[in-house]
Amino acid sequence: MVTLTDIDIIQLLRKNNLNPDTLQEDVVSKLRELGLKVATAESCTGGLISERITRVSGSSEVFDCGVCSYANEIKTKVLGVSEETLTVLGAVSAETAIQMAEGVKKLSGADIAVSTTGIAGPTGGTAEKPVGLVFMGVCTKDKAYAIKLLLGGANSQNNRATIRRAASDAALFTVLSECHSL
Repeated sequence: MVTLTDIDIIQLLRKNNLNPDTLQEDVVSKLRELGLKVATAESCTGGLISERITRVSGSSEVFDCGVCSYANEIKTKVLGVSEETLTVLGAVSAETAIQMAEGVKKLSGADIAVSTTGIAGPTGGTAEKPVGLVFMGVCTKDKAYAIKLLLGGANSQNNRATIRRAASDAALFTVLSECHSL
């Protein structure tokens, strides 16, 4: 599994000449150009990815569904996340992120689904699952995978808004990258 830090995300955006403040516009533009749709399932980002996408005029052509599944009950009832996964591995796990993405893809029929689950802080972290640990799930017609994000580094200082923003940047960048492989 790929692991990215907040610094890695910034470097990926710079390397690809992408501005984090206009990333959602790039995503909507590329999805429209290719005739693709995206869906989101968000826990720790609390709808931020969906909000950023729908902030863009014309986003209704590429975005039909966003599920804010903060509670485990919603993860199971709406997204189909296995109760066993939640009990054994917890909500903050690669498996949960993948199942969330698969669930919202199935629910929406989107071409690309992305999910986030993690600990945005500033409280709630443990030695095993520290503040800033986020798992992002991605699902397309051909694959489903997770990316581990470590966003609680020195630069973020366990700032909830910074962690949520970095996770949404990573999700939008990943959606944009998946557009190129579909």
